[in-house]
Amino acid sequence: MASSTPKVVVTGACGQIGSELVPELRKRYGKENVMATDIKEPPPELREDGPFEWLDVTSLEEVGRLLKKYKADIIYHLAAILSAKGEQNPNLAWKVNMIGTYNILEAARELGLNQVFIPSSIAVFGPETPKIMTPQETILLPKTIYGITKVAGELLGEYYVRRFGLDVRGCRYPGIISYRTPPGGGTTDYAVAIFHEAIKYKRYICFLKEDTALPMMYMPDCLKAAIQLMEADRSRLKHHTNFNVAAMSFSPGELAAEIKKHIPEFEIVYEPDERQSIAETWPRSIDDSAAREEWGWQPDYDLPRMVEDMIKNLKPQF
Repeated sequence: MASSTPKVVVTGACGQIGSELVPELRKRYGKENVMATDIKEPPPELREDGPFEWLDVTSLEEVGRLLKKYKADIIYHLAAILSAKGEQNPNLAWKVNMIGTYNILEAARELGLNQVFIPSSIAVFGPETPKIMTPQETILLPKTIYGITKVAGELLGEYYVRRFGLDVRGCRYPGIISYRTPPGGGTTDYAVAIFHEAIKYKRYICFLKEDTALPMMYMPDCLKAAIQLMEADRSRLKHHTNFNVAAMSFSPGELAAEIKKHIPEFEIVYEPDERQSIAETWPRSIDDSAAREEWGWQPDYDLPRMVEDMIKNLKPQF
């Protein structure tokens, strides 16, 4: 990282992670030093609180022009099409997730940027991967287009590290839970929708089976992981683009039981749909010892603490 305050560009800044990472980075580096970009109309606070520009990551020319104009040092590349939406439109997922990632890496290489963060996902794992305490080094045979693009993205990032010396970093996020952004197109998004429905209607119809345990993470830990990894001493890192990170694992049944402690009249009904088959290819728990050893990763939130905080913050919104 540059010794002076770095200039940071965030792609996909209007998405679930971006909309909360941008304010965090602006607090850290100064509003004027963090450029938010997206192809979507930004929420007023994102646009008014610091610089914003439209950016289509599938255009190498546009990416290069913006990074050059802004004199960027660091990129957090979050623009992506997620799992369930990717299955509805595989062509778009390939274009955004693969061509977009290549364009970011290539422009960063050409312009000599300091660092690139590209999040990966537990979607890189498949049915052949060990399900319990999934190891750091393991079989990657995903069955979704999203997972395929994330495996390719990890490998491409590693190639740019070894071939060109570019400092590319990334972690394999589990399902991310947040009270600020509504549920998007992900298979793990039941764990956000359930809170909205529990508070509003005291009832939720879940698209996964009751006992489908999946790794999850609360948004404050998600942001912490990204920033902590990017600020870690490069000489300590043996891995680069593919760190397993974990916080908690739970099933819809376990989450519902925890919510009932706060909303006793809450009811849940299970009607699994096509997302169940995606969830069944993913791990139930993750071994993240490499992240803990190489850059001191440690989550702050477990299931009870996360549920309490979600309900406390969501209730006033309804």
